[in-house]
Formats: sequence, C-alpha cells, structure tokens
Amino acid sequence: STFKIWNTLIAIECGVISGDEEVVYRWDGKVRDIADWNRDLSLKEAFQVSCVPAFQDLARAIGPERMKFWLDTISYGDGDTSSGADVFWLPAPGRKTLRITPRDQAQRMCELLTAKLPFSERSRAALGDMMRARTTPRGALYGKTGSGADASGRYVLGWYVGYVESGGATYAFACALKGSGVMGKDARAAVETALTELGLL
Repeated sequence: STFKIWNTLIAIECGVISGDEEVVYRWDGKVRDIADWNRDLSLKEAFQVSCVPAFQDLARAIGPERMKFWLDTISYGDGDTSSGADVFWLPAPGRKTLRITPRDQAQRMCELLTAKLPFSERSRAALGDMMRARTTPRGALYGKTGSGADASGRYVLGWYVGYVESGGATYAFACALKGSGVMGKDARAAVETALTELGLL
C-alpha cells in the first residue's frame, strides 16, 4: 500500500485526477470486508482508508506505458510492472511483484521532498495533505502504511513510509518489519516510538 504514494503523484502529473477532493472511486455495489471501501470516495478519502480498488482504477487510467515511464524516471525499485497495470504492486501467490528496499523507499521520499524528482509543487502539496498523520508540539508526521501477507493469507510484513517535520528540518524515513502477524500499524508504531525518542515528534 505504500505504492499509493507514487500512484497518487503519477495520477496527478498525468492529469488523470485534478486534486485530492475529486471523487476517484465510484463504488460498484460489491460489498468488501473493509466497510470504508463500500461507498464513493474522493482521492483523499481513498488514500486514507487505503482503498485498493480505487488505486487499481487510477493505475488503469494512467495506463501501463505511462506508469512504466514514471517508475523508470524516478528509479522506483526494480520497476517491474510485468504482472499487469493494475496489480503489479499487489503481492499474490504466483504473481511477480514490484520490489523495493526500505533504503530505496527512504531515498525516493528524500528526493521527492527536496524537489529532485520531476513532480510539481501542486502534486507534492496534495500528497502532503493526504499523508498528514499526527501533529505534536515537537513536529508533524506524514506517512503511509502497508501490509503484506504470505500464501496462507497471514500478515507477515508491515511498512511505514513518510517523513517528519520538526525543528525547521524535514526527515524522510521508511520502516519495514517482518514477523508473524506483523502489519503496517506495527511499523507505524515503531516509527512513532523512534521519532519520539529522538525528540522529533
């Protein structure tokens, strides 16, 4: 789900969507396990509830050629989109999936924040609004969680990718935790603990 960061930016840059308040997901009437997915959603709402079908719709609208162009342009992971334009970042048994390391995730975020990637200020501002997760007297946290499951459907991987603004500086981060039952919320908790101990949050 951390790929939603980049799916969002690419969609805005390609003109597929105009802003975070635009409705990007028209519910198809199919009832899904996550209740928040069972309604129409704006881009901001879809991002915050991590609505997979909404971002699959965006990826299809972007198209495989433009998606591949952007992943190559920003050097995102191994850039492998061969499994399909609307599933290449979604792990599934037998499916070859886009891969990226935590270090690369943090590096891409750093490059985004320092305007070293070719995304407009408008796109970056819209993303920041969607990613804002927590504000304290010491700083502001921005992030996106992600969770991965094994072939049996058991969660075994938790991601949290983003940045923190504190004391006039901005710090990018990426955290990936592995273990039985581990999810994105666990990675976020680990990051928040670390940032608090560092005095940044």
